[in-house]
Amino acid sequence: MKIIMVGQGAFGKKHLNGIKNIDGVEVVSLCGGSSDSTRAVAEEFGIPHHTSDLDEALAQPGVEAAIIASPTQIHAQQAIQCMKAGKHVEIEIPMADNIEDAREIVKVQKETGLVAMAGHTRRFNPSHQWIHNKIKAGELNVQQMDVQTYFFRRKNLNALGEPRSWTDHLLWHHACHTVDLFQYQTGQVVSEQYALEGPHHPELGIAMDMSIGMKVPNGAICTLSLSFNNDGPLGTFFRYICDNGTYIARYDDLFDGKEEQIDVSKVDVSMNGIELQDREFFAAIKEGREPNASVAQALDAMETLERLEQCLEGNN
Repeated sequence: MKIIMVGQGAFGKKHLNGIKNIDGVEVVSLCGGSSDSTRAVAEEFGIPHHTSDLDEALAQPGVEAAIIASPTQIHAQQAIQCMKAGKHVEIEIPMADNIEDAREIVKVQKETGLVAMAGHTRRFNPSHQWIHNKIKAGELNVQQMDVQTYFFRRKNLNALGEPRSWTDHLLWHHACHTVDLFQYQTGQVVSEQYALEGPHHPELGIAMDMSIGMKVPNGAICTLSLSFNNDGPLGTFFRYICDNGTYIARYDDLFDGKEEQIDVSKVDVSMNGIELQDREFFAAIKEGREPNASVAQALDAMETLERLEQCLEGNN
C-alpha cells in the first residue's frame, strides 16, 4: 500500500517511526510546510519524494491513502482535499478545531465511502485497551475518570521543543483525547458538562489553564485538568476509579491503584499506541470496513467540545 505523510513535525515523525514496523506499507511522499525540514525528514526516513504541494503528493503513482499530521488549523481542509482526490485518510487529533469543519469531514466521508479515521490514540494504547476489554467482558464499570493533561508551553514550541508555526489549544486539541476516551470507555455520550478557563496568554491568545467536568447518563463522571503552565512531568495521566478496582494509565503503561504495574504487553502486537492506530487504519482499508475511531464515531467528541466551548463563552 502506497501512502503519503502530510506534516514533517513531531507527530509526522511518530507516525513514520511506527510505520517502519508495519509490513506492506510504503510512504512514497512527504508533504510539509517548510521545504528545508521536509527535505531533511524525507532523507532521514528514506522517502523518495517530498513537496509542499498536497495535490502533487496525492498525484504520486499508486497512492491510496494519506496520514495528516499537519497543523491543527488545516486538518479539515486537507482531509477533505484528500477524500475528494479519492484517497483514504487518517487525521491526527483533532480532526478539526470547530464543529462545522468536523461535520463537513463526516459529510464528505459519507459521500465518498472512503475510510476516514481520526487519530484518537488513547483507544489504541495497550493500557486503555486493557481497561476497555475488561469493560466489554462485564468485569469493570467506570465510576469516575480523573485526568491530568499537563505541559510547560509558555512559548510556541512543539513536542520536540522546536518553534511551532501554529498555536495549540487546550480544549480543541488536548481535551479532545479525554472527551473521546471517556465516551468510548463508558459507551455513552456526555449529557452534562461544564468548563472553566484561566487567564489567556498575552502573546499566544489562548487559555493556559482549564478545568472540565463531564457526566454521562449512567452517572459516571470525568474530571479533567489541563495546563500549559505546569513545570513538572509532561503528558496526560488517567486514573480510572471503577466498581471493581482503580487503575492508572500513563500512555502505554498501566498500574493499579497501589502503583503496582500491570503487564499489558500481550494486549496487542505492539506497545506503541500510534503504531497500533496506524495498523487499524491500514487494516480497515484492506478489509473495506469502518475503522475504530472513524470520523463518524469521533464526531460525538467534537459535539461535546462544542458544548464545552459554549460553556466557556457563557462564563466570560
